[in-house]
Amino acid sequence: MFSKILLASDGSAHALRAADKTIALAEHNPSAHVHVLYVVDSTKSKYDVLHHSNSIEIDLKRKEKLEMTEQKLKKAGISYEIQILHGEPGPEIVKYANSHDADICVIGSRGLNSLQEMVLGSVSHKVAKRVNCPVMIVK
Repeated sequence: MFSKILLASDGSAHALRAADKTIALAEHNPSAHVHVLYVVDSTKSKYDVLHHSNSIEIDLKRKEKLEMTEQKLKKAGISYEIQILHGEPGPEIVKYANSHDADICVIGSRGLNSLQEMVLGSVSHKVAKRVNCPVMIVK
């Protein structure tokens, strides 16, 4: 059914629940491959540079946010890869999903940045409106 599954994640509780749904989808297809995508918001990137001593420390902090997701995928025996991109999360997720011909995009209904959600609209809403594949938004 779904072979190329895009999981947009930021390490939030909603993203972890999205990871669980992704695993449930992937378990039904032995050829399924999950692309875990974490987009570092440009404002967060500036904060990281100003508040951390070196780039290695910054990379480790970003990878820590995906650690639980990675553990879940490993435990389930699901084929996956992790991509960390920089930019505005909504458009970057859409660009990645469309350029990689994702079969489905799975995303949490809310992420770590609740202020941005209230002011600009949620990332999941932006993705659902613009991506070319089906979108599963997980509460």
